[in-house]
Amino acid sequence: MVESRPGAQEWVPDGAGIAALRDAVGSCRGCELWRNATQAVFGDGKANARILLVGEQPGDREDREGEPFVGPAGRVLDEALDAAGIDRDDVYVTNAVKHFRFEERGKRRIHRRPDVGHVVACAPWLEAETAAVDPDCIVCLGATAARAVLGRPVTVGQERGRPLSTGERTVVVTIHPSAVLRMRERAAREDALAGLVADLVVAARVRR
Repeated sequence: MVESRPGAQEWVPDGAGIAALRDAVGSCRGCELWRNATQAVFGDGKANARILLVGEQPGDREDREGEPFVGPAGRVLDEALDAAGIDRDDVYVTNAVKHFRFEERGKRRIHRRPDVGHVVACAPWLEAETAAVDPDCIVCLGATAARAVLGRPVTVGQERGRPLSTGERTVVVTIHPSAVLRMRERAAREDALAGLVADLVVAARVRR
């Protein structure tokens, strides 16, 4: 994974399980994003899931509700998991960055992609979650998540949909569900969703 910024580590309890990590994340000051976000948004799901899904960062609704993937992208993810034959209750879902980065435009809060520095700052949380869940497969939803997990820049189109060995675990890279939402034409959305489903099927077949 991306090398951790030393300062972030002090908020991560050593060897903690998911419940203790979730309790601790709200106090994190590893980067400046906590100042404007409503709250830290930790992962959610089965504590010993075979599949760990990693997204980019919380969106506006996730930031307000404190749960990952509960907005429009979450609905797309649910649809894709169902089509792939994967029960949402059997996976663990989180984000590479735990606070929402945005810019205000009037009354709206517009998503801004986190910088590499934010990914680096949050790396101890993702590493701790991964160790606690101990999944067979990590699914990276988008380039930011892939960089966080693999520790290098990733072009999703070049590496998606095939198992990548990291030594300890298998990683599958795919698109972020929000990419499906950005498709304006119905046919393009259907193709993007089908591709996401196919990549999730690959992940579901991974066993250690």
